[in-house]
Amino acid sequence: MMPNRAEVLKEKYQNSIALPFAEVLPEAEIQSVLNEQGIRYRRVLYTPMVVLWSWLSQVLDVDGSLSHAVKRVTTWMSLSGLTVPSADTGGYSKARKRLPESIFPPLLQRVARALRQKVPPAQRWCGRPVKAFDATTVLMSDTAANQAAYPQHSNQKAGCGFPILKLQVWFCVTTGAVLEVAMAPFRVSEWRLARQLYRKLRPEDVVVADSAYGTYVDLAWVALTGADAVFRKHHQRRCDFRRGKKLGIGDHIVRWQRPKQYPKALSSGELGALPESIEVREVYLSIQVPGFRPTNVVVVTTLRDPKRYPKAKLAELYHRRWQASEVNLRHLKTTLAMEMIAAKTPAMVTKSIWLHLVSYNLLRTLMWDATAHSEVGALRVSLQGTRQQFNHFRAEFLHLAPSKRGQGYQALLSAVRELIIPPRPNRSEPRVVKRRPKPFPRMQEPRSVLKAKLVA
Repeated sequence: MMPNRAEVLKEKYQNSIALPFAEVLPEAEIQSVLNEQGIRYRRVLYTPMVVLWSWLSQVLDVDGSLSHAVKRVTTWMSLSGLTVPSADTGGYSKARKRLPESIFPPLLQRVARALRQKVPPAQRWCGRPVKAFDATTVLMSDTAANQAAYPQHSNQKAGCGFPILKLQVWFCVTTGAVLEVAMAPFRVSEWRLARQLYRKLRPEDVVVADSAYGTYVDLAWVALTGADAVFRKHHQRRCDFRRGKKLGIGDHIVRWQRPKQYPKALSSGELGALPESIEVREVYLSIQVPGFRPTNVVVVTTLRDPKRYPKAKLAELYHRRWQASEVNLRHLKTTLAMEMIAAKTPAMVTKSIWLHLVSYNLLRTLMWDATAHSEVGALRVSLQGTRQQFNHFRAEFLHLAPSKRGQGYQALLSAVRELIIPPRPNRSEPRVVKRRPKPFPRMQEPRSVLKAKLVA
């Protein structure tokens, strides 16, 4: 019977991919989100629970195709002696479309919150949670629907580019987990996306970002929430350490005035809601870390207490920003293949992005649990190695007796604990590509025009 097949399939997923994450994303939590959204189970094979874990499997698999996901289902049904569903991907594809996007943000928040609760206060920067953020872009299939929602770059010829989405991602500096996300078409300013997320800050938070945000508007906006900011000074703002209240060499407090003309990404009403002036601390930092080029930067921050937040601590924090935003974005786009989403509609594109973010957080949870009692931090563990190791283990979890599953999970953590990225002091590599590209010209005309020329 169909319900029996659905229950068997759900059990298979719960005892394989879902098994290591039973603490941070248990079935009860998922069911709670489904109930809140008014999603009811139907007498179908691909129930919401099955679709969710199957989709997560696609992201974590090397082969993330629909056909690969359906073949896993047909294999399990065949080995269980049940009626084997069609190998056609249509049913599974329709089930993914029926799953509303609204369930994914709460699931991401639940995993991030569960991971955040594992962090002891002693491992926080100066006892405070720190969020690093940056913007990136995601490409998608070139369809009319995607082009209408996320138009391609204006510099590209019609029919020769891909729809492009702008993504603002906030990461936890301590765990590397994704905390907050904002999406919009490429033409929307990344500053506007950041200011949407400022509203979610809490007074104990500290945010860190690059020089694009080292402006009066962003510092004042963060200060209004009661949180604090550490940004690299914007290149257009001058800094004179002979002025203001001197705290030390290359360290002073000055007062910034609200600009008279509002930026393009800000309305006059939004600018008027900000205070006329704010006190900020400007600090000259020389960041010297083995394996990295020495960097001299000026950061601007609302952390004005030099005793609690000395220059050395600020230098440490700004250096960690690179790992927390740039490297983690690379993991999302390259390791988990989120750079190009092969979906034909905007709704499926954004759903796929949410699933990539949830999968990434689940891997970060494994890495954190594996190093919880180790001298090496979780950020030193290879995320790609963790993904590979997990994929090998989850197939074996299905064959474990219930009494052995805890032992199997500990074996997985032990294996992940060994995936430490070795230190590479003074590493330097030329930025060149050895392998020659194929000698094909760039696409300068729409595909339909080029195909017509072939016929002619």
